[in-house]
Amino acid sequence: MLNQNTLKKAATLTGIGLHSGNKVTMTFLPAPPNSGIRFRRVDLDGRPEIEAIVDNVGETRRSTTLTKGNVKINTVEHVLAALSGSGVHNAIIELDATEPPITDGSARAYCEMIKSAGVQAQDERCEEFVVANPIEFAEGVTEMAVFPYDGFRISCTSADEEGRFTQYLSLEISAETWEQELAHARTFCFYDEIEWMIRSGMIKGGSLENAVVIRDDAVLTTEPLRYTDEFVRHKILDILGDLSLIGRPLRGHVIAIKPSHKANCELAKMISFEMQKPIMAANTFLPPPSAQKNESEDQAESVAAAVRAGEALDIEKLLRVLPHRYPFLMVDRVLEIEGNRVVAIKNVTINEPYFQGHFPGHPIMPGVLQLEAMAQVAGILMLRQAQNLGKVAYFMSAENVKWRKPVRPGDTLRIEVELTKSRSKIGRAKGACYVGDDNVSEAEVTFMLSQP
Repeated sequence: MLNQNTLKKAATLTGIGLHSGNKVTMTFLPAPPNSGIRFRRVDLDGRPEIEAIVDNVGETRRSTTLTKGNVKINTVEHVLAALSGSGVHNAIIELDATEPPITDGSARAYCEMIKSAGVQAQDERCEEFVVANPIEFAEGVTEMAVFPYDGFRISCTSADEEGRFTQYLSLEISAETWEQELAHARTFCFYDEIEWMIRSGMIKGGSLENAVVIRDDAVLTTEPLRYTDEFVRHKILDILGDLSLIGRPLRGHVIAIKPSHKANCELAKMISFEMQKPIMAANTFLPPPSAQKNESEDQAESVAAAVRAGEALDIEKLLRVLPHRYPFLMVDRVLEIEGNRVVAIKNVTINEPYFQGHFPGHPIMPGVLQLEAMAQVAGILMLRQAQNLGKVAYFMSAENVKWRKPVRPGDTLRIEVELTKSRSKIGRAKGACYVGDDNVSEAEVTFMLSQP
């Protein structure tokens, strides 16, 4: 077992962000053992930090974004790849803008920063995660998997949707192969993607100085390709950075076919869940008492995996996630979970018990129950973290509450919630309820997680 490593001293780099186009200064700093990799926004009040863990992944469109409350760090994958490839386990990355400098589109400059700072061994041991069973993810043309393997290897097939510039590489990952075979590979895109990215407010700092552009059969670049198969090597670089979000070195063989940041992070979530299994209580989700023990464990693992992977949840899965029961379960289905945002629905029927007194002859769903629905849905976001599974989200307070239109029997209440703060056991979220396109209520809710 290896020791943990940090940096010997600070190292600083200035440049522009790929998507924001803003000037940014980034500093790598040493960090104590077991603190992991953390990004610190020194341009914001309180100098907030975001841990580089998969639970904090927000967006994965063309890059990986970490989100915690209102704080975001975009395009973190190249920095994370450099730290992971160089064997740095604990470090603080200070930024005075929303994303690291893109430099030349590779991780070369970050490697030079790490060399300049030096790597320092620490007293604490570094525990790897050893893959014991295959873990697989597939979506559309993308397939990702990790298999048991005595080492760390990534095998990747890269191609666009039309199969152009198909490349394959299988590489054993070490400090030496990282710097020689991957660190210099630059980011790339296809020419017909550029217009869409510009319309989407992206690549404001993009140019041929920091990206390779493929147009038809031509490769546009300010210098010759650094590797004949530079595209697949950069894909492996991205995979290395995204998978480092599990927070521990990985021992296994990763196989990727047409990977993306979304797929990389989904695989990281699945690996992270497997890592948490040994420390998760056996009674995280309890089925009905009549169920057999082995059935209970299988169902628990299945539902926990669905929550952590951000899948839609039907009522059967919700009953294993939330402890609430009739007449106080205010959610019927979760439609989607992405990053810190969740969308759920509540079917409001005349059979709801509160309609007997609210109001006879004029049934209206109480506004406070819409607040409770927001709190329950917000709690699901915090329950995605393994250490919170099985806990109850207790509604603590509500601010900026507005009720705009009545909700009546027959309405389908759509509950949209964004988690804006998550610290220890306390969560804060912005919620809004809709019936069709009409906003019927909104509020900022605070809740606390605790064992039931």
